[in-house]
Amino acid sequence: MKFGKVEHPELIDFTLPETHSKTIELLSSYEKSDKPSVFVGCAKWNKADLKGFYPRGTKDELEYYSKQFNSIELNATFYRQFSAEQFAKWKEKTPKGFKFFPKLGQEISHWKRLEGVQDAVNIYLDNASNLEEKLGTIFLQLHSNFGPKNFDKLQNFAVSWPNGIPLAIEVRHPDWFEDREVFDEFTQLLEENNIANVLVDTAGRRDMVHMRLTNNEAFIRYVGANHPTDYSRLDEWVERLKEWSDLGLQNINFFIHQNLEVESPLLAAYFIKKLNKELGVNLKIPNEENNQQMSLL
Repeated sequence: MKFGKVEHPELIDFTLPETHSKTIELLSSYEKSDKPSVFVGCAKWNKADLKGFYPRGTKDELEYYSKQFNSIELNATFYRQFSAEQFAKWKEKTPKGFKFFPKLGQEISHWKRLEGVQDAVNIYLDNASNLEEKLGTIFLQLHSNFGPKNFDKLQNFAVSWPNGIPLAIEVRHPDWFEDREVFDEFTQLLEENNIANVLVDTAGRRDMVHMRLTNNEAFIRYVGANHPTDYSRLDEWVERLKEWSDLGLQNINFFIHQNLEVESPLLAAYFIKKLNKELGVNLKIPNEENNQQMSLL
């Protein structure tokens, strides 16, 4: 994931902003649970990107990946429409408890820019529904030139989204974040429609680590910089998620990217081990038996 990439990550202040006051207010309104639901995964499962992750002789990458992680950020669905049969095959290949978090197609978000997309959305949902209980939150990522002047389009889309199907939205145009009134209007729209506000932690766009949740879900897309600071940044996220969990957060969905994806499973293993300890959950540590680097933690 090249979004937000910088040449010198060591010059970036990666300190997480304080939790937004509205997030504290929102989470405090929920009944606290003993342990949150936690899904952690990568963005891809193919060998070409996750070099060194798969044991020699692995024949089915998804089948192996899904035994190491409990989720995947499914970006492939952005680039083309997959059939109902393909979603059903993915469901059958993966174990109980695994979830897919698919991205809405670019036809909807980028080409038609949310206008006249009802048929495309219906086809997408009809096909993706074949994941059944393994369908996680679907997310909409808008083009970086989709600014607040398009608020009405976004509002119409949010209001018409079917109830009962979890949705998260990621906006990228800087104007959504720079103007407080605009940001408040945007986040109020999401909160009123029970839509998660995607947080993106990447070096070159610190405005997107806004710390404003809009429902009882933290949907976080973390982008490492292939730099030693990737690990200390994850330490800070563990602390923040503990804080939110203590306030009442019940759903954590955390997806790890890197500018070069090769190390994403290592970062994920590090993060999961720390998260298990801090939140009292018991996620499998991917490739723990084969990953000698984990012994250094």
